[in-house]
Amino acid sequence: MTAPDKAVGIVLVSHSQDVAESVARLAAGLAGGGATAPVAAAGGTEDGGLGTSSELISAAAAQVDRGSGVAVLVDLGSAVLTVKALLAEGDELPDGTRLVDAPFVEGAVAAVVSASAGADLDAVVAAASEAYTYHKE
Repeated sequence: MTAPDKAVGIVLVSHSQDVAESVARLAAGLAGGGATAPVAAAGGTEDGGLGTSSELISAAAAQVDRGSGVAVLVDLGSAVLTVKALLAEGDELPDGTRLVDAPFVEGAVAAVVSASAGADLDAVVAAASEAYTYHKE
């Protein structure tokens, strides 16, 4: 477990600013009372259009980085490619940034809840990834 001020940061990347911000609010709200892990939305383009922006993603990751790692969840394919390109460049994202293979909404909630509870980066990634197994019937 990590101290609350050293929580894993969460970045939510969507092609839509509204979607990214809404999922961030939902996840933080469902994390319960008390301290919530840092969460940032990186949605759309700089001019408010649909798409992804490496600049917005980098800024969001820097904003939530507390030294314990940053988990990045994405909505669609080109967002994955943008994050992978940033990771490959090596200096665009904080050390310990990981792209998480998880469903966007359920994974975001699981990531924020576990990070807010003090889980380390590996546990946050695992919690988000396990969201693929949630059944709704």
